Amino acid sequence: MFESAELGHRLSKADYDEIEPQLRTDLLNAQFELLENKGFATVILINGIDGAGRGETVNLLNEWMDPRHIEVHAFDKPTDEERERPFLWRFWRALPAKGKIGILFGNWYSDPIGDRAFGRIKKAHLDQRLSDLNRFEAMLAAEGVLLIKFWFHLSRQGQKKRLKALEANPDTRWRVREADWLFYEEYDRYRAVAEHVLRRTSTGIAPWVIVDGTDPQYRAAQVGNTLLEGLRRKIEQVNKGYRARLTAAPLARAVDERNLLNALVLNQPMEKKDYESQLEKLQGRLAMAMRSEAFAKRSLVLVFEGMDAAGKGGAIRRVTQALDTRQYQVSPIAAPSDEERAQPYLWRFWRRLPRRGKVTIFDRSWYGRVLVERVEGFCSEADWMRAYTEINDFEDQLVSAGAIVLKFWLSVSDEEQLRRFKAREEAAFKRYKITPDDWRNREKWPLYEPAVCDMIDRTSTENAVWTLVEADNKYYARVKILRVLVDKLELALNK
Repeated sequence: MFESAELGHRLSKADYDEIEPQLRTDLLNAQFELLENKGFATVILINGIDGAGRGETVNLLNEWMDPRHIEVHAFDKPTDEERERPFLWRFWRALPAKGKIGILFGNWYSDPIGDRAFGRIKKAHLDQRLSDLNRFEAMLAAEGVLLIKFWFHLSRQGQKKRLKALEANPDTRWRVREADWLFYEEYDRYRAVAEHVLRRTSTGIAPWVIVDGTDPQYRAAQVGNTLLEGLRRKIEQVNKGYRARLTAAPLARAVDERNLLNALVLNQPMEKKDYESQLEKLQGRLAMAMRSEAFAKRSLVLVFEGMDAAGKGGAIRRVTQALDTRQYQVSPIAAPSDEERAQPYLWRFWRRLPRRGKVTIFDRSWYGRVLVERVEGFCSEADWMRAYTEINDFEDQLVSAGAIVLKFWLSVSDEEQLRRFKAREEAAFKRYKITPDDWRNREKWPLYEPAVCDMIDRTSTENAVWTLVEADNKYYARVKILRVLVDKLELALNK
């Protein structure tokens, strides 16, 4: 894969001086067209061999274009806060908004390549990580992100020559560290791993561009032209209204119309006295589990979804009553803000993930993509169809990072929902809970029901199982949620 980059490509100073002014002008024009239409974000990954000109190229792009609209992120070893979240968390947070260009130096490829090259992980672990990265990049592309991946390459001899030249110049000697020579000694092993990684992750939607780092002028022209071509092509697609086409097979429907929701017996018996007795015991168990040393090494993510007036808020309050207020955060999810619309749809949830020893409770969640956005037509069929896999990947990443993920769907009957709606309208202190949208959504329940069933079928996984809650009786619903929560939490902490 690297052979063509070792040919020693050259560009004379005269040729470079001739093309550089027009290239700079064209890049700047493309950048401002991107900024004006805000149709997509651009993410540039900078990877490669030490001494191949990565840093110089980043500085050059900032010089050629308007640096106010370029966000450069250089990643070093993860902080304690970053280690307590999924591997991709710190990169998720660095993604640029639509209209912006983000340059990620030392990105999601650096650690996997280095860890494998120096024997810290096995090949199977590396390949699993690469599969995860391919799916992540596919999601970014489907969300409209222009992803350009540069690998700056030098031959072993070329790297040695470069390091010696830097050391020989008093003005650049400081740039050569002992670690650079140690890396040079491991060049062959690093190159073999890098070649494997690039082959596994150079895809149709996010191919690698190999940049010959031998000649600074050729390198600059290659990177500039690649970026310009990518920007122009993407801007043209956005201006023409290009959208991804749906290729998935249609979702099956039960012939007898029996499904996960209409098979529930929603009015489960429980008296108030029994409820109060069980509530106190379950909240006590929950409090003890959350104070344990085992939980200090984990985190808890609770997802509450359900029909309007199904009792999500009341159930959440019974959970938080058992928790230290410093330990949890409740995140009620409404329509996305302008800032959130400028990012991939999962971005606003990535930002709210808890650290170890903490809890985040989502009152509605990322499942809006396959529920309200699907039913209301806020996203295309291609968008919500691919979201099932993206959500499963996201939740798997949470679990792999030590999170315990529990998801609850609360259902009420048509008659009970109507009774609660009317009660809310009649009680002055509950009127804020009922809106015209609630009545409109009630009329659309025949459309929501199959969407909910598809959601449960496709996202109830071994790592994040859905719990269906019969919620006509609020006492029963609250106790069931607490019991499932406590049982699964204790089981996870005792492993």
